[in-house]
Amino acid sequence: MTTPPPAGARPAALAFIFVVVLIDVLSFGLIIPVLPHLIEDFVGGDTAHAAVWVGVFGTVYAAVQFLSAPVQGTLSDRYGRRPVILLSCLGLALDFVLMALAQTLPWLLLGRIIAGITSASFTTANAYIADVTAPADRARSFGMLGAAFGVGFVVGPLMGGWLGSIDLRLPFWCAAGLALLNVTYGYFVLPESLPPERRSARFEWKHTVPFRSLLLLRRYPQVFGLAGVVFLANLAHYVYPSIFVLFADYRFGWGPREVSWVLAAVGVFSIVVNALLVGRVVGWLGERRTLLIGLACGSVGFAIYGSAGVGWAFLLGLPVSALWALATPATQSLITRQVGPEVQGRIQGSLMSLVSLAGIIGPAIFAGSFAWFIGAAAPAHLPGAPWFIASALLALALLVAWRHARTPVKAVGVVPTVTLEDVSAARRAAAVAD
Repeated sequence: MTTPPPAGARPAALAFIFVVVLIDVLSFGLIIPVLPHLIEDFVGGDTAHAAVWVGVFGTVYAAVQFLSAPVQGTLSDRYGRRPVILLSCLGLALDFVLMALAQTLPWLLLGRIIAGITSASFTTANAYIADVTAPADRARSFGMLGAAFGVGFVVGPLMGGWLGSIDLRLPFWCAAGLALLNVTYGYFVLPESLPPERRSARFEWKHTVPFRSLLLLRRYPQVFGLAGVVFLANLAHYVYPSIFVLFADYRFGWGPREVSWVLAAVGVFSIVVNALLVGRVVGWLGERRTLLIGLACGSVGFAIYGSAGVGWAFLLGLPVSALWALATPATQSLITRQVGPEVQGRIQGSLMSLVSLAGIIGPAIFAGSFAWFIGAAAPAHLPGAPWFIASALLALALLVAWRHARTPVKAVGVVPTVTLEDVSAARRAAAVAD
């Protein structure tokens, strides 16, 4: 059994991990209202050209994070959690300084690459919590990380919008200062959670290949369809960070401050649905119906966004699309009931790989379509096209869920070890999906 840190240090250590995740999310939220406008300034105010670059930035960031997360996790298994977390926080702080000083698009893009590498600390933060908490307390501790996400996505955009209305680079300086304070605090407070005798004997590159985990899903046909729902839903979600800021400015004339308030409202609605409605609705309707209703509401809400010609009409879609938050916990619950406890961790890791892939593909789809439909070569002027695409993706997810979301009689256990035939089948399935 892993030796926990001293009892007196444990609360401080858990508080620090909360702050690590909170600052990562805050840093992302801080720059959401301002980064697209900064890119727009670099390309001479051309919104369509800026949208293309926003898509490039989003895709590169997600791809780097996809590749970096398993590397960080493997490094922390070999060398301990503390050095990986502290170096990640330090790298994030220096990266924000670089982006604040950047005078060209390539330098700004380099900053996003570094951010993608260093913000992959969620993997190590989760491992740290598993190290220092008893099994009975882990749900509450992981819930603490979920709270950090919620707070970060409400407070971050508000702070970013307010600071960005003063100076577009000010949010980057603020995020850098917070990260540096975090490093200083952690250096003196954060204990190591993984003693040397519990670490990996050596660093093995085979454990850092993220695509290996995707092959695992093909071995479990009972969750393969639901995994498709996870992928489609997360792909649709990327319409928000990909085009919302430029769309709101182009369509409604909203600046960073107005955008920050809307993003904060999205976060508050999401917290309300997750905290107050999910349990009640699932208890009343069951997981399958809750999942279908959530996907339907998300599809309708995105269609409202795409159709809105004025700001107040866009706002009408917020409470409708917020009910989409019902779908995620219902999907997770159904998936966990489809397999036995001995494979839950690997299945969840595979699903996270799918989420990362959605982050690589989504920005290119949504930013590219926005740039195309507001450009001179477009067959029709349709700024809301990305929202309609996201709506269609959720409608497709609804159809997949209708086919595959079934409550099993009992969880299915381990299947035989993967074979070459399984690998070939997975590759064929991936080719068809592409």
